[in-house]
Formats: sequence, structure tokens, C-alpha cells
Amino acid sequence: MNADAAALDRPALDRPWKRPGAARYALSRFRGFIRTPVEVYEPEPGAVTVRRDVAVTTRDGTVLRVNVHLPAGDGPVPVLLCAHPYGKDKVPVRKKRGKGGKRYALPFQYRVLRQPEPVRFSSLTTWEAPDPAWWTKQGFAVVNCDLRGAGTSDGVGSPLSDQEGEDVYDLIEWAAAQPWSTGAVGMIGVSYLAISQWKSAALRPPHLRAIVPWEGMTDPYRDLLHPGGIQETGFIKLWSRSLKETRLEYDLGKENSSRPRYDDWWRALVPALEAIDVPALICGSFSDNNLHTRGSIRGFEQIGSAERHLYTHRGGKWATFYSDDALRTQLAFLDRHLRGGTGQTLPRVRLEVRESRDRIAAVRDESQWPPASTRWTPLYLHDAGLRTEAATVAGSISFDTRRAAARFGWTVPDDTELTGPMALRLYISADADDVDLFVGVEKWSGTRYVPFEGSYGFGRDRVSTGWLRASMRALDETRSRPFEPVPAFIEDQPLRPGQVVPVDIPLGPSSTLFRAGERLRLVVAGRWLWPRNPLTGQFPAAYERRSRGICTLHWGPDRQAHLLVPVIPDAQ
Repeated sequence: MNADAAALDRPALDRPWKRPGAARYALSRFRGFIRTPVEVYEPEPGAVTVRRDVAVTTRDGTVLRVNVHLPAGDGPVPVLLCAHPYGKDKVPVRKKRGKGGKRYALPFQYRVLRQPEPVRFSSLTTWEAPDPAWWTKQGFAVVNCDLRGAGTSDGVGSPLSDQEGEDVYDLIEWAAAQPWSTGAVGMIGVSYLAISQWKSAALRPPHLRAIVPWEGMTDPYRDLLHPGGIQETGFIKLWSRSLKETRLEYDLGKENSSRPRYDDWWRALVPALEAIDVPALICGSFSDNNLHTRGSIRGFEQIGSAERHLYTHRGGKWATFYSDDALRTQLAFLDRHLRGGTGQTLPRVRLEVRESRDRIAAVRDESQWPPASTRWTPLYLHDAGLRTEAATVAGSISFDTRRAAARFGWTVPDDTELTGPMALRLYISADADDVDLFVGVEKWSGTRYVPFEGSYGFGRDRVSTGWLRASMRALDETRSRPFEPVPAFIEDQPLRPGQVVPVDIPLGPSSTLFRAGERLRLVVAGRWLWPRNPLTGQFPAAYERRSRGICTLHWGPDRQAHLLVPVIPDAQ
């Protein structure tokens, strides 16, 4: 290692919310607001028959309403169903816009949230739903459902609840009994349209044959609303505004503010994953660490299905869902399980490895997650940075939790793939009774920050991120693994002045190739790692700012602070 590399590895103060390339990125974001790369096409005339506002009565007498999309031709067909609170009738609307003639008015999310690649779907497609024109052409019926309290459905909804699971169960059984249906029903959709699959599948509807939850969290407290015990205050506000026309029993954002601990109310929102026994194709995106990544992969690991598949990627959420490769994979899976297709089964894990946001290093099949060949390797905090040898000399670094962060580097000696979750063990002290810790793993090539795709269309994300409120550091020992500590979030353990305590912070799954001479950088801060500016930051992500004071990180022979990384030997 040369002297310049050694100097960049050493512990130092940093400002991780300022990274090179922000101005150029802001310009690209501005262009995206003006012209969004989304193409809407019209279905072929006569190719799709649409039956709107068909009434479905649930077990308690509440009437839900659905739009049914049927392919041309005679005979019953298998059914793809999606259920959500966003409004089944909110499809792209064709409007006259100036001299350019008629264009489609898209859901506002496509402009607010960056689209890194072109997205294409038909004018029948609602937000994050399967494209009815494409799927009917493949010989499926598509049923788009307004959940209780949403759109034209009756009742008052309870987001993420058991009631939703029962309603979706009833929708599945209704669809199976219709004359245009073969009785084989599958579910597919992104985000909430994925989340609504977990609860219903766990109830085992007799006619549910397969599910495709494409990026959907499984534990709202841990995955989104209180990661690391720290309240999320940004995305939840935007999401709540999108449901302003929906009748709901409770406001999820207000519940989040009033329930800081992981209580029975939060536990009731978690689906019984082990009860799910139908075949599942699960998308576990590495691009959505703030929202769906952890929950999607948790779903893959914990469901009881004998046949389950994990499709990973680090591209744009919506661009990937509607992409040719994803559609081929979805079709092969659903053809096999909804109409007895005999094509080759999918790999257990489709792994996509990235070198950067725009460069895929490899796509390969794996037999399990994390990969069986994983070599869990600790990188210890040293006076020289991060090293594979344990620390023999004590050291420390302090930072102001509002103004700065601590950083440590590891110059990678050989081409190295890191695939899987990471875990950080720190020893900390503070001059206050608590401190919020936000940690990130970055990739640098010389003095160039290497960006990756992130949540909400953010194009300058880190390799991985983690959160932890120090007072909520106690672990759930029954669920924790060496590479994945699981905080219990049920009690507060305030810090005492001068007290040094160990804290274990999980970082989300990723898959990244580091070339020889590139640098892995660990940053530890007391505030969120990005600005809220929609042009340069990870808008709308935001987290409460409670920490104020000085935090000190310690290491040495008796305090072996380290970052545990998942090295894949001989992967490249």
C-alpha cells in the first residue's frame, strides 16, 4: 500500500452528507422532473376486455370493488390478482399539453422519485401494479382490487393488518369461482402490492397457487418506520399524503410517533411467514435498504414454501419490475404454477453483483442465501483504519453528532466480492444519555466516490447502511446471528457519562465487487447520512434528529470493534 492510500485509510473526521458529484447529479434530477423516461402505450384494439367496479362481498358483508381485465378469446384463464389502497382506477390519463399534442399524465411518484432507466407499461396500469395489457396477452386475467376504504370499495381500512389479509383471502376465493377463471390464482405487484400478499398467503387460501411479492417489507417497525429504533419522519409523510382520499382506521405515521418501542401493536402487523406454503418468487432488491430490502430477503429466508426463489438486483425498482428479464422470469414462474407449465424451474437465487450504479459485474445462480461459499471476515478498527488483523493498541476518535462523522478505510488488496448482510460491532461512549448512530459502507476509487442505486430512486447511495439508537442496543438473542444482530427494541438502556458500551448494528444486504486498490470506507455519524434536498439528497428519506453532543468510538485489545463483511472467495 502506498503512502497516499495509507493516509486515506486512517481514522479521520468526515462529513458524509457531502460527497463528490452532487452538482452533476442535481442537474440530472432537474432534467428528470421536466421529462420523465416513462412510456405509456395503448393496448391493441379488442385485445383486453375490462369489467369495472365489479362488487365482491367479504365474509363480514363489506363490499369491495375490482376491475377485471380479460384476454380476447373463449375459455377460462388463470388469474393474477393485486390489492392495494392507491386506487384501481388511477391509470395514466391522456391530456392535451401545449404544442406537443397529447401526452399521458402519470402518477406524481414518477416525477418526484427518480427513474434511472426507461419504464414502459400500458394505459391500463396503475401504480406499482402488473400491466394488464401485457399479462392478458400471455393468457392471464388480471384483477386489480381496491382494498377496504380505498377507491370505490366500502368500509374503513386498517393498513397492514390481519383484516387486510382476510379481505385478500376472500378476493382470491371469489376470483377462483368466476366463470372466466380456471380456479388457479396468483398474486403479483410491487411494494404495498407485495406486502398485501404476505398476510393473505399465510392464511392459505385454497385456490392461491403462487405469489410474486416484488420488493415488500415484512416487519414495518424494523424495515421502515423505526429502523434501529430511530423514527422515520420523511417517507411516511409523503406516503400518508398519497392516501388522503382513503378511509383508514388509523394513521400509520401517527402510530409511529406514539409507539417508539416494539410492542404488541407492531408485532400484529408482522405476517406469519412460516405459515406460507405456496411457491414464491420474491424480489430482494439491494437498491431499497431504507424500505423493502431487509424484509424481502427475510421473507425468502423464513417462509415455509418448499419452492421459493429470490430474484436480486440493484437497478431501479419500477424499471426492473417492468423489464424484459423480470417479465420473462415472472412469466416462467407463473406459467409453471398456475397452468402446469413444464419449463425449467428457476434457480433458488438469482444474484446480481454490481461494481457501481451503472455497471453489472456478474449475474449468476446461487443455491442459497447468503451464498454457501461466504467467508465471514472481520475488518477491525485500528489507528491505521480497517484491518484484517485484530487491534493490539488502544485508540479512539470523537465526533460532534450534529456536525461531523468518523471514517475508517480499507484498501482492498485483491479483487473482492462482498455479497450478503454486514454487521458492525462498536464500542462507544458519549457525553449524553443517548446517541443515534447512522453507519454506512462506501466504495471509493482513488478520490472518486462510487455511487449505487438506492431507495426512492436515489442514484448516489452507499453500498449498505445501518441504524441504531444506543439506548435500544439490547439484542434479541433468539433471533440474532453473528452476521445479523437483531435488536429487541423493548427496553431503554441509557448511557452513563464516561461509560463505554458495545453496540451491534446490522447493515442491509448488498452484492458489490471491489477491484484491487479500491477502498471500502466505513462512516459512523450521529445524524442521517444525506441531505433532504430533493436534487442532491435521498428525498423523501428523513429520520428524527435527537442526538446532540460528542460521541467517541473506542478500539483496542479489549475492545475489538470490527465490521463483519461477507467475502465470496474466487467469485470473479
